[in-house]
Amino acid sequence: MKTAFRNTVALITLSRSINPHSHFRSLLPHFSVAAVSSSPPLLFSLAKPETFRFRRVFSSQRHSSMTGGEAYAPMSMEKQFEDFRIQLEEAGNLRERIRAVVMEIESTTRLMYASFLLVHQSRPLSEVLEKHKTQVDTLKELYRRLAEILCACPGDYYRYHNDWRSETQTVVSLLAFMHWLETGSLLMHTEAQEKLGLNEEFALDIEDYLIGLCFLSNEMPRYVVNQVLAGNYDCPRKALKFLTDLHAAFRMLNLRNDFLRKKFDSLKYDLKRVEEVYYDMKIRHLADEDSTGDNGNQGQS
Repeated sequence: MKTAFRNTVALITLSRSINPHSHFRSLLPHFSVAAVSSSPPLLFSLAKPETFRFRRVFSSQRHSSMTGGEAYAPMSMEKQFEDFRIQLEEAGNLRERIRAVVMEIESTTRLMYASFLLVHQSRPLSEVLEKHKTQVDTLKELYRRLAEILCACPGDYYRYHNDWRSETQTVVSLLAFMHWLETGSLLMHTEAQEKLGLNEEFALDIEDYLIGLCFLSNEMPRYVVNQVLAGNYDCPRKALKFLTDLHAAFRMLNLRNDFLRKKFDSLKYDLKRVEEVYYDMKIRHLADEDSTGDNGNQGQS
C-alpha cells in the first residue's frame, strides 16, 4: 500500500507541474505542497530505469550462457559419435576376420561329414578314420587362428561367439561319433578341447559341447539299422547302452525351455528308436546270449 500511495502522490505532483490548477489538489487537503513534492517523484523516477537496467543485464547474461551451451553441445555430441564410428569400424573389421576363418571351418566340416557318411555304407572303419584324422588336424589349425584373432580383444569371447557356435556344435558331434566308433565310450569335454587345440583362454563352450552330443544321438538310429542289415547284430546292444547312459547323464541337468532342451527331447526319441531295433532283434532271436545277458544287467541298473 505504501508503494501505491507513493506512486499516486508522484502522479499528482507531475500533474501539478503541468497544470497548477488541477483538481487533484483537492484530494489531498491535509498535505502541504512541500511534503508532496519532496521525495516521491525521486522514488518514481529512479525505480523504472534501475529495473530496466537489471533486466537488460540479466537478459544479456542469459543470452551469453545459452550461446556458450549451444556451442558446447554440438562439439560433445560430435566427439561421442566419432568415438562410436571408430568402435563400430573396428568391431566390423574384427568380425570379418572371424567369419573368414569360420567359413574355412565350415568347409572342412562338410568334408568331414561327407567322409563320415561312408560309415553307413559298411566301409572299413580304418579307411573312414584315416580321412577323419587328416581333417581334424586341419580343424585344429583353424581354431588356433581363430584364437589368435580373439586374443586381440580379450573379454569379447561371447560377443562374437554366435559367429562360430553352429559350426563348433557340428564338429563336436562328428568328433564324438568317431570317438565312440573307436572306443565305444563318450568323448569327454576336455578330450574334445584337446583334439581342437583349445585352452582356457579360448575354450569349448559347455552348451556347444552338449548340443554336439545331442547331434551325435541323431545319427545313432540310422547307423544301428545299417549295421544290422550288414550282419552286425551286436551293434544295437552297444548303441542302446551308450544312449541310455547318455540320456541318464542329461537327466542330471536342469534344462530350461531353450534350444538345448529341444535337442535333449530329440535324444529321447533317438533312444526309443534304438530300443525298437533291439527289441526286434530279441524277438527274432538274432541277438546272441552274451548280448542278452549284458542288456539284462543294464536294465536292472
